[in-house]
Amino acid sequence: MSTFFSRFVRFAVPLLLCSQLSVALADPLPGEQMVFQQQPMVQLQLFSPTPYFGHDELSTAVQLPLGAPFDVYTGSFMADDFAVKSGQPITHVRWWGSYLDNAVGPGAQSFFLTFESDVPQGPNNPFSHPGQALTSQIVRRAPLAPGSGSFTEQLIHPGGVPLNEGLYQYNAELATPFVPQPNTVYWLKVVALSGPGPNGGPLFRWGWHNRDYTLEDKLAPKAPAVVPGETGIFSPIPEIPPIWHFQDDAVTGDVRITDLLFPSPNQFTVEQSGFVPQFYRAELDGPSFIAQYSKDLAFELYAIPEPSSFTLALIAMGIMLGIVKSGRQSM
Repeated sequence: MSTFFSRFVRFAVPLLLCSQLSVALADPLPGEQMVFQQQPMVQLQLFSPTPYFGHDELSTAVQLPLGAPFDVYTGSFMADDFAVKSGQPITHVRWWGSYLDNAVGPGAQSFFLTFESDVPQGPNNPFSHPGQALTSQIVRRAPLAPGSGSFTEQLIHPGGVPLNEGLYQYNAELATPFVPQPNTVYWLKVVALSGPGPNGGPLFRWGWHNRDYTLEDKLAPKAPAVVPGETGIFSPIPEIPPIWHFQDDAVTGDVRITDLLFPSPNQFTVEQSGFVPQFYRAELDGPSFIAQYSKDLAFELYAIPEPSSFTLALIAMGIMLGIVKSGRQSM
């Protein structure tokens, strides 16, 4: 995609499709289409009068008080793999999470989002995990706008027993879109960034929520495009719904994020280690049998489709007609 065309798609199309941009925009923005969806577990009813509300895994890094000409954050991360069917630029990310023990504190004011390559399972890798960081950025709490690099937070459910942790929905508009290759496995890492507390630890502990495994992601690639891709494990017991899962386990580990701050924004180094695959938890995510299944995380990806030459011609015609009309009104 050419630089001019990429910029046109990224900024001109949403502006033309939106009637007003003077106020905070809704999420996702006009023109953005969902290309991947793993919905959150909110109140899942399975063989029990008490629903399952899911749980959140710690994904928070705290800033180190180094006094250096760059910022360094260290902590724990969560990441999950995904693939999309087209090469449309991903411009918007939605995800869900909670403040562990409901200790919100000042709340998250920024998140680190990075799209990474896949290190597949092999002779030297017992399980797949994130590889090289491909596109990284920090999104900050602010109203959404095209290319704003901002995110919003909204409490959508108070949670339930036994954790009773409120569930929040997040929407982020990326300043730097991620352009994937079709039917290629990548990883998304989302880490809340915190300033240091009185004892050097984070001011809050934020965790990424798990997927509702009873809901299929009908947008995700399946075999043979991606192997195994989105798959449903069907039980011989009719009352048990299929367990839907994409590719491999979500993983956790240790992370060190360095924001170089120079020579230009969004220049980072990402160091990660101690990868551990994650599974659902019995009595939090479902009955006891669910603990044997690999866990997915809850997130959605949105992209802006490339307009056809005919669509571009119509847009250009609309712009010209608007200019002509404006000129006539000013005469």
